[in-house]
Amino acid sequence: MTHGAMTYLLRRFAFLFLGLSLGLPLAACNQAQNTQPPPLEGAAIGGPFQLVDKAGKTVTWDQFKGRWRIVYFGYTYCPDACPMDVQALMQGFTKFEKAHGALAAKVQPIFISIDPARDTPQVVGEWTGAFGPRLLGLTGTQAQVDKAAKAFAVYYRKGTVTPDGGYLMDHTRIAYLMDPDGKPIAMLPVDKGPDAVATELAKWVQ
Repeated sequence: MTHGAMTYLLRRFAFLFLGLSLGLPLAACNQAQNTQPPPLEGAAIGGPFQLVDKAGKTVTWDQFKGRWRIVYFGYTYCPDACPMDVQALMQGFTKFEKAHGALAAKVQPIFISIDPARDTPQVVGEWTGAFGPRLLGLTGTQAQVDKAAKAFAVYYRKGTVTPDGGYLMDHTRIAYLMDPDGKPIAMLPVDKGPDAVATELAKWVQ
């Protein structure tokens, strides 16, 4: 993660950390009852969006109401980070699915492109399909993607365009786990591999 992405995240989560520190008495009480508050409880993450799937069909955030959701923002032309993260994410999800089939059926993994200029519905659909049939790929207009990224506290910026027209995208690398009400629960540890992702899912999804 670049310095710009890290700075953006620190600013967005500053109030969350403050709120958690002020809520220590409540957290201590919960721990005494053998319950653990979600790491992202109370964070202003997630919100309405309108994007399109691989068939060009409109998809909204409210359509997933009642289901757990995994949300990752990236782009298909990413040379390394995105494919590695999504591979770990979906391999972890598959492990979780094999161990907890009924619970996994309540979860919808979602990939949202931050590069709509190149990531057409067809391109996103083909890319996400390589990671399994359960991963839903979404894209949209630049304005739609901007709105979705802002709602999920996701930073991204287009890099320098090369003579051949190519470019990279600087962006945050976070896989959010959202509850059936669309509220943030935790960040899945894709950087630690599939087993860690599966363990984290089993910890929260119920």
